[in-house]
Amino acid sequence: MALETTETVQQEWNAVALEARIVRYGDLVPCLNAFVDSRTPGSDAKENFTIIGPGVSENPDQHVHIAEPHGFNIGGARQPPECVNSQHSHETAEVFVVHSGQWRFDFGENGDDAQVFASPGDIVSFPTHAFRGFRNVGEDTGFLWSVLGGDDPGRVLWAPQVFELAREHGLVLLETGALVDTAAGQQVPADSRPMPVTSREAIAALRVMRPGDESEVIARADPTADRGEYPVIGPDGVLPTAKGFTLARIVLDRGDATAVASPDEVEVVFVQRGAAQVHCAGAVLALGTGDTMTVPRGCTRRYASDEGAELIVVRGTG
Repeated sequence: MALETTETVQQEWNAVALEARIVRYGDLVPCLNAFVDSRTPGSDAKENFTIIGPGVSENPDQHVHIAEPHGFNIGGARQPPECVNSQHSHETAEVFVVHSGQWRFDFGENGDDAQVFASPGDIVSFPTHAFRGFRNVGEDTGFLWSVLGGDDPGRVLWAPQVFELAREHGLVLLETGALVDTAAGQQVPADSRPMPVTSREAIAALRVMRPGDESEVIARADPTADRGEYPVIGPDGVLPTAKGFTLARIVLDRGDATAVASPDEVEVVFVQRGAAQVHCAGAVLALGTGDTMTVPRGCTRRYASDEGAELIVVRGTG
């Protein structure tokens, strides 16, 4: 949305309009067959979410909570213990904030090149063009909040074994990136062809991750961190920069608040722990743990918390 002045922004937004830019954790609508591996034993219990942006699902019926393009996509994955997300690669940056659960991230075609374990509050950022997958290795259902670069991050590149297992369970991925459910009676259109199985040449072109690469993949939670903003991804971050967005933690003590700001770019805030209030354009919006809000660009805002909170803030970079 083109905005001329900060004053214009304040006039355009009220509490009702801003509330519509919040996605509550309890209101998340999952897709149970978002990707080609969704019927593979061990992966069939995962829930995928498109929270903000056009989305990356292979299922056109995936529910999109806020479809407004941001230059990046916000999503999520919820998985019970031992549930797996199969090995795949992306063309743009993929970042996960571990909201709950204990997770293992596996690198390589078969997931055995390197592994990284992550707990609540950890932030995991994957290089582009490298096979990765993840498993909930805890005893409880876990949730990952995710950022994927670009409005259109490109198609997922799957490891070869994913295609074979999908066919065995009635799912066919087309060259267009669409998913056909033959078990539900759908047929591959006459003018379409299945996606070719990923070639050995394509696999050889991917980056091979090693155990020594862990420091460029994960930023560990710091429960002793003082109040303030901590860049994680971006020019001053502890992890490599990502095209299209930056990511930071904001730690608020009890009764604390950030300074007032009017971001030039779109800003998305996620409550990792605690509860917070967003003071924006004269309105006050309450956010609970797991809630996500997209703050309009140019809208005067500040974040506050009565009980203390940790926020994850993603900002577009144009």
